[in-house]
Amino acid sequence: MPEALARTVAPLPAREQLETLVADILAEARTQGATAAEAAVSFGGALAVTVRLGEVETLEHHRQRGLGVTVYLGQSRGSASTADWRPEAIRDTVQSACAIARHTAADPYAGLADPKRLAREAPELDLYHPWALSAEDAIALARDCEGAALAHDARIRNSEGAGVTTHAGLVIYGNSDGFYGGYPTTRHSLSCSVIAQDESGMQRDHWYTLARDRESLETPSAVGQRAARRALRQLGGRQLATRQTPVLFAPELARGLIGHFTAAIRGGALYRKASFLLGRLGTAVFPAFVTLREQPHLPKGLASAPFDNEGVATVDRDLVSDGVLQGYVLDSYSARRLGMETTGNAGGIHNLIVEPGPLDHEALLRLMGTGLWVTRLLGQGANLITGDYSRGAAGFWVENGEIAYPVQQITIAGNLGDIFQHMVAIGNDVDARSGIRCGSLLVERMTVAGE
Repeated sequence: MPEALARTVAPLPAREQLETLVADILAEARTQGATAAEAAVSFGGALAVTVRLGEVETLEHHRQRGLGVTVYLGQSRGSASTADWRPEAIRDTVQSACAIARHTAADPYAGLADPKRLAREAPELDLYHPWALSAEDAIALARDCEGAALAHDARIRNSEGAGVTTHAGLVIYGNSDGFYGGYPTTRHSLSCSVIAQDESGMQRDHWYTLARDRESLETPSAVGQRAARRALRQLGGRQLATRQTPVLFAPELARGLIGHFTAAIRGGALYRKASFLLGRLGTAVFPAFVTLREQPHLPKGLASAPFDNEGVATVDRDLVSDGVLQGYVLDSYSARRLGMETTGNAGGIHNLIVEPGPLDHEALLRLMGTGLWVTRLLGQGANLITGDYSRGAAGFWVENGEIAYPVQQITIAGNLGDIFQHMVAIGNDVDARSGIRCGSLLVERMTVAGE
């Protein structure tokens, strides 16, 4: 076998090597006059394979490395980055950051995170599970996945491909207040997309599995067969006449709604007054049965982290409790702009859990009675300033709690504030393939535009 084909993901460098680089960057920043500085050094390797109709379409080995530095001259800030780790490159990068800071107006809110909030102890979160996967084995897995989809039903006529990826990375962050921290992570996935066809036309759908540990992935045959079933069930899709109707969002789409909510309570949107949830802290934004809990320390969690991108310790907390907004999503800068304290969210949310209800998918269909079950969304149609929401959609029309027929070429619309307030139920069919874990969401009423 050719050596290039046999290679696995590049091994990570020793943590001590990256810590030394961070220390060198901070020392150089002090030498060049910075009153404070922070730096991060990263390394990552990946293998990605795509197979279509049994033939290899892409085979990619990735290796990325980089470093970034932010310096503060008083409260003037400058940042620069490079992929070059040589000492002269570090010197030049710090020099560029300092030059930017010298030409930048002082910002009273700029600066490092509060030293008292830094993570001095980091829990072990079990985020690193390297997969010694050769390119040849990855190709075989992708072929098995696609083959299972194509063999599932004679109406699966074509494929858009199956893919396997494995990634390992290490990031070390440090700042001039003496914080150094970092940890390795892995992420593996398997996906398949196929096309079903009959006399009514063609329909495409896909499925994927994603995990920190390859042992947690679904099997190739399970992924392929599920992709096939999802495509088949959409054959014979119809349009609907425009109407107001209850809407049930599938879990993988429901997390998108929750993602709009978290985007609207981020510090940047709030201090710019660019959020429809401005000023809603301490008020009911969901029904009383809704609780959204951030749990950063879930073992193997896809968004788990012992500290955020500023070194601030992450903690469990409720963003929403009994429907009431309890807190925002803030880094140090946005917190200062708002007269508040960081919530440990520099870099984003760390495992947001939407507390599931008691009902499974079939029970939610029965509860809805007659309405629309949405399984696909198209386009980007959320305005976080006004809350207006409009997306192309496809799914299934439900009557008397039973699926009646597939629907396509429709648009669903509403206002996010109203959608959140008029949620009827949250399912226990939780999709864990994201940093937002959520079940199906049933909304009392939305506008569906069709024929």
